[in-house]
Parts: sequence; structure tokens; C-alpha cells
Amino acid sequence: MVLLHGLGGNGPGNYSYLGPYLAAEGYCAFTLTYGQATPAIPVGGTVSVVQSSAQIEAFIDRVRQTTGAAKVDIVGHSEGGFQSIYGPKVRGYAAKVAKVVALAPPTHGTSFGGLVSVGDYLGLRPLVDQVLRQFGCPACDEIIVGGSAVNRLTTGPIAQAGVKYTVIASRFDALVTPHETSFIRETGVRNEFVQDTCPLDPVGHVGLAFDPTVAQLVANALDPAHTSRVSCGYGPPL
Repeated sequence: MVLLHGLGGNGPGNYSYLGPYLAAEGYCAFTLTYGQATPAIPVGGTVSVVQSSAQIEAFIDRVRQTTGAAKVDIVGHSEGGFQSIYGPKVRGYAAKVAKVVALAPPTHGTSFGGLVSVGDYLGLRPLVDQVLRQFGCPACDEIIVGGSAVNRLTTGPIAQAGVKYTVIASRFDALVTPHETSFIRETGVRNEFVQDTCPLDPVGHVGLAFDPTVAQLVANALDPAHTSRVSCGYGPPL
């Protein structure tokens, strides 16, 4: 399994909760910090989506070679969710992927550049600001409404044959709005709000990766033949 972090974050930080949870469920979970403008600063996802997607595919190949698995599952959050959908279609590696679980991906673009607040939650804001001042954020322009990466993803069908997709969003997301823009309205894709299962969970965009409710939804999406009843929790309302 490959875990893809959000814009302005990094792999270990973004998955400090969900990674160990999935490992305890029996999954071999691998993550990386993709899209770093400089290796000296642990802030990822800011370079071009095209550049990051090539790096992600190379990492997927390494995981497959290391584990011997023919295919990987991908769990992506925010920009990582976008990448989990973008790569199989645009880079054409759907044959290497079994399942995709995307948490609040800006599938159809977002008008709010605050996606870098993933870095805020992880305590990386000074480093994020340093990266943005020095190197800019090509990815920010590519995943806004009408951005080049969004246009490439949404031209024609998004879902690829042989890949099972689940998109999980929150009705309280303040960054990817309208909330339904995360969803892939195509046959064979499961789209769900956290609040469809747990109406009182106030989790926001960033909090999706740190929410016990979402962790259970992700586990059920990864193993639909052995789902468990979700015990509602409360995620960070950020």
C-alpha cells in the first residue's frame, strides 16, 4: 500500500495517525515525501503535478519490486488524493493499482489555495512559507478550477478499468468546495461523506487523515468483503 500526503505536508507527518492504524490492520503501508522543491526542507507537493506524478510512479514500482506485489492500493489525502486518481489515468499505470481511496481530492479543482494548510497542522508553516518564497508552488496553479492538471484529469472518463475507487469527503471541508467536487460521478466509484455514516463528526479537510471515523471507512474500502461496523469518532475540525 502507498500513502500519498497533501500539499505542504510530508509522508511521515501526514500519515502519523492513519499509517500506524492501517499497519495494525495488517497492511504493509509505505509512504514518501513527493514533490519537494528542495531535499533540504521536508515540505512536499509544491512542484508541478506532472513532476510529482512521475516520482510517485517510480515509488510505486519500488514498492512492487520490494514486496513482490503485482498491484498496490493507494490511499491519498488532499493533493495526494488527486495524485491517486491522476496517476492511473494520465500516466497510464492503472494496471499497477488495485484500489484507490482518495480523501477530499480536489478532483474538479478548488478555488482555495489554502490546501497548504496541511503543513500548518503538521507544524511546518515556517518551512512551507520558506519554500513558497523561494520556489513558488506550481502545483497550486495546476489544481485550481481550470488548472492544467485538473483539465487533463477531467477530460473524458476519470475512473480506469480494473481499479476500484472510493472517494471520502467531509461536509465541513472549508478548503475543497463545493464538497461534491471531490467526487467522481462514474459507474463503479463509491463516493461518500463522513457524515453519511457519522453525522456528528465535525472533521474538516486536513483532519480527515487524523480521524478515527475516517480510518475505519478507509479500512472498509480497502477490504469490502470484510467490513466492520464503524464506531463514530471525532476528527479535527480543520
